[in-house]
Parts: sequence; C-alpha cells; structure tokens
Amino acid sequence: MIPVKPLIFADFQNADSHGRVRLNTAGTLEDLSVGRVVLSDGLLVTLYTDDGDTADGLRVDGTVERNEEGCWVAVVDWSAVRRTDETPTPVAVGRG
Repeated sequence: MIPVKPLIFADFQNADSHGRVRLNTAGTLEDLSVGRVVLSDGLLVTLYTDDGDTADGLRVDGTVERNEEGCWVAVVDWSAVRRTDETPTPVAVGRG
C-alpha cells in the first residue's frame, strides 16, 4: 500500500529566509488537527492554498523539517507549483 501524503493548507507567502513554507498558520494547524497529522522530519505532504484572484487553487508537494527558528516548515520546489480546481478534501479544508 502506498501511503497518502496529507493535504494541508499553507500560506505560500509565509516562507522563511530559505524559501521554505512555515507550517504555523491557523488554517494549517486546523487541517493538521482535523486530519490527526503529526509533523515529523521527512514527512511528505501536499500543500494547498487559494489563488486569491480566481476560483483555482495552488498545490505543491514538500518535505517537512524544522528550521533554525524551531518552526515546522516544508521544503518545496517552487517551479513545481501547480493549479487545480479540485476542492481540497483528503485532510480538511482550513483557511489561514
């Protein structure tokens, strides 16, 4: 069985100085709680956010780690961000 990557809300503009997305917004914490996801080093996740200008959303895959601030972050490949019109459902629909 292939494990499913948790789908969690993230504010893509809430990045640290290395471009890693901080996983500390209210929407992120809500999705983690509802989905009973425990962050750990190396956890593979899919992050989603609303585009803001359209009904489309954005998604990107990432790997969780702690940064030097002691905050959980996701390392993402910004060139791999993709648009989607799917409603996020695998974990929860939270907002920042």
